[in-house]
Amino acid sequence: MPSPAGSRRSAVQGGSAPDSGTGVPVTLKAPRGLARLAPALRALIREALAGEGLRAGEIGIVLTGDADLRALNRRWRGIDRATDVLSFGYEIPGAKRSAKQIPAAGPRQISGDLVISMDRVNAQALRYRVSRGRELARLAVHGALHLAGLDHKRPAERRSMRRREDRALGAAAAEVRALDRLLAPGRWRRGRDPRLMRAPRARAAPDSRGCGPVC
Repeated sequence: MPSPAGSRRSAVQGGSAPDSGTGVPVTLKAPRGLARLAPALRALIREALAGEGLRAGEIGIVLTGDADLRALNRRWRGIDRATDVLSFGYEIPGAKRSAKQIPAAGPRQISGDLVISMDRVNAQALRYRVSRGRELARLAVHGALHLAGLDHKRPAERRSMRRREDRALGAAAAEVRALDRLLAPGRWRRGRDPRLMRAPRARAAPDSRGCGPVC
């Protein structure tokens, strides 16, 4: 979530993985032991935005649990239940955009925060019979598409978003496989580090979007 004057504060207790690449950073805040997921998650988010004719600006990724997603969902969306991913964009709420409207200087930058519940990653991977790595990849891409301005309130929008998800996941297949390896059974368990994020206390309401139990 954005802080006043464009500054950033740590939103999670645990490891932090800064972007070692050039340009505007895409950072990860997560429990210790999950920082190694950062390169694959960065690539997925950049791929999802590139598919919309956009590029990643300053984006923070937070991996946490159901309790914190429920608190954020209740505070910013008035929905008192956990969800799988929330997107907090730094764009002006209500601003319209078109993926074809690319300024002469290059693709427009998109900045914001993505907050993902690892509890939902585990539960939904079992429910949909996919790997945890693939489910985490899908939620990261889904959240990035929300930052890009897409939504899925109507059936046609849901179909369009799913097509875009599939395109981004296919284009970043190597990163999905990397997440599969890193989150394979035995490589990570939530109990290894129970210190998860406390809900940030933003002083200005962000442009927040999220999904329900089934997204």
